[in-house]
Amino acid sequence: MNRIYFLVIIVIFISACKATNNATIDITNFSSAQQMEAHMNYLASDELKGRDTGSEGIEMAAGYLVDFLRDQEIAPYFEVYQDTLDNFEPVAYNIVGVLRGNDPVLRNEVVIIGAHYDHIGIRTAKEGDSIANGANDNASGSSTVMELARYFAKAKKNRRTLVFAWFSAEEKGLKGSDHMARKMKADGANLYAVLNYEMTGVPMVDKDHLVYVSGYNKSNIAEVSNSYAGEKVVGFLPTAEEFNLFQRSDNYPFYKVFKVPAHTFATFDFTNFDHYHQVGDEAQIMDFEHMASVVNKMIPAIEGIVNADTKEIILK
Repeated sequence: MNRIYFLVIIVIFISACKATNNATIDITNFSSAQQMEAHMNYLASDELKGRDTGSEGIEMAAGYLVDFLRDQEIAPYFEVYQDTLDNFEPVAYNIVGVLRGNDPVLRNEVVIIGAHYDHIGIRTAKEGDSIANGANDNASGSSTVMELARYFAKAKKNRRTLVFAWFSAEEKGLKGSDHMARKMKADGANLYAVLNYEMTGVPMVDKDHLVYVSGYNKSNIAEVSNSYAGEKVVGFLPTAEEFNLFQRSDNYPFYKVFKVPAHTFATFDFTNFDHYHQVGDEAQIMDFEHMASVVNKMIPAIEGIVNADTKEIILK
């Protein structure tokens, strides 16, 4: 009797584990304000001293990202998580992880989800504060990519290969993304698209969409994204085109080297944030609910792009 009872318990336990593993993730509430705040309070803390490229502060940020990838069981894309830049001194590196696709054919195609994690370090003091914490620019984008990586690591159903990249030296002239684009090209990577996140910390003002995409007219990425999101999440910002933001963020080196769809998603609309490259760019003025919403509403869009039978995003 005891043996039968024991076997019944084992069967119930195994069934419960399978049910848990196969459970559908509630993407509408996957990320939360609390989760975003936790990432932001570290990445934009005074302890990191503005994450200037090559500094001790950005080294600490890199360690935080590496620990995160290990915790999510996301493997290094290159030999190690830290990929040293060949175009910058002192030593600086991108942090890059990979989730291999589970489709035997589509896994050979790569989608990069990225953000830069550096900022500008120490500035002239204003009211006793000299640390340019870079909360919106770009701890916000970095945290967005962390949450997207956490989702896909948990879901385990990406048909194409996902590469999660945090670029260094963006503030020095897109050095980190330039290095990675050239290295991937030399390695023969089959790059499909790049989805980059920049300044997603506060909502736009009086817009009918949640985020805008740079290079809106260079591909149909907004249309494809919105079709999978089931609503108008991605839209057009005329100011982004006026100031040529397409060439001013880490999407651009990949577009230049690979000639594939490569875009940046952002919510900084030139009217909703007064602390660009200033010491006032602090975590406490970010809208964490908004940041979580960006993640949750982008998940179905990215999932659709990554799992579609064909390459639906097409350059115009």
